[in-house]
Amino acid sequence: MAGVVTGYTLAALLLSLTWADHPHHPHNHHEAELSCHTLSPFNSNFAFALYKRLNTEAAAGTNIFFSPLGISTALSVLSAGASGETHRQLFSTLGYDTLNQTQVNKAYENLFHMLGHSRENEQLNVGNAVALRSDFSPLEKFLKVVRHHYSAEIFSVDLTKPGDAAAEINTFIANKTHNMIKDAVKDISPAMVMMLINYVYFKGEWTKPFNRDMTMKADFHVNPTTKVQVDMMKRTDHYHVYTDAANHTTVIKLPYKGNASMMIILPDEGKMKEVEGFISKEHMRNWHNSLSEKYVALQLPKFSISTEASLKQTLNEMGITDAFEDRADFSAMSDKAKLKVSKVTHRAALSVTEMGTEAAATSVIEIVYFSLPPTIIVNRPFLVCIWDHSIRSILFMGKINDPTA
Repeated sequence: MAGVVTGYTLAALLLSLTWADHPHHPHNHHEAELSCHTLSPFNSNFAFALYKRLNTEAAAGTNIFFSPLGISTALSVLSAGASGETHRQLFSTLGYDTLNQTQVNKAYENLFHMLGHSRENEQLNVGNAVALRSDFSPLEKFLKVVRHHYSAEIFSVDLTKPGDAAAEINTFIANKTHNMIKDAVKDISPAMVMMLINYVYFKGEWTKPFNRDMTMKADFHVNPTTKVQVDMMKRTDHYHVYTDAANHTTVIKLPYKGNASMMIILPDEGKMKEVEGFISKEHMRNWHNSLSEKYVALQLPKFSISTEASLKQTLNEMGITDAFEDRADFSAMSDKAKLKVSKVTHRAALSVTEMGTEAAATSVIEIVYFSLPPTIIVNRPFLVCIWDHSIRSILFMGKINDPTA
């Protein structure tokens, strides 16, 4: 018998800090829920700002996929060790202008408290770690903050053996992402004193799995002159759908068992750039609130993609500059050594499948109307957003230009 086939999404973010040149754990679940929700609007705004920046920089036709929650979390850990202008730039870019570090720390503590609750039918692991140079000791106050508020694991690596150190960090990340992200660290600078690691792993089962027997080859139109063959999944059922004619967009919500759902944003032909130009958290909220249940024949590509990006230049252009320069102020991290960020890398992967056991694939009974339902065919570039409802956060988002890339 076949096992359950599920979709996975994951991400890993690495921030390496190097030497710079010289010139209360929550007990009330409701309280924790309210506190972690304070981050939602800020992190959503950051997510769309980051998407638009990545989209501007991406080569035409390439896929974009990243974890806004993971990147926001890692940068918030970094801000806990920053002071002065460096801290201001981090907070400004993250949109935390009306918050202070203590409020942000507490909100993340409560977010991790919420994530720690048992989740049936899904796996969501979000975590942090600090890999330290064996001869470097950050301020204990900083380590206490990242342990207590960000649930970070802290371990030392021997940089006299950079190959072994990289292997140790890669093993840690691979274990946390169920071996879906391997060799995240390609090389380690001899000047590295600390590496901040964030990982996000999500695995969910559709509440309405697709029947594998219905999956067939079909064309996906990457652009007006290029098409590729994909495995197109099909299911006719009740889905929450909204057609925003004024904004040339069709939105489909595919719920997972548990607390998460995938939103597919399918622009009309030739309207992707227009939709990308205005999309924001307000549009997402309006679309979500406008969804209504409809009986439709849905066709969605089965695919697996992975992306990798260096975010240093991107974050520079979004306003985080001092952190990468010799003028960086990480005095809340170390009062003895001058530190700066040398690189920020992000890797993410997404797999979408029919998700079902052999029994589900062979024993599906569908009650259909006599008249043919409207058909939604996702056979051109589309936007995707995976949302966790319990913490009201975007776990992953991106654009699928080519499911076969």
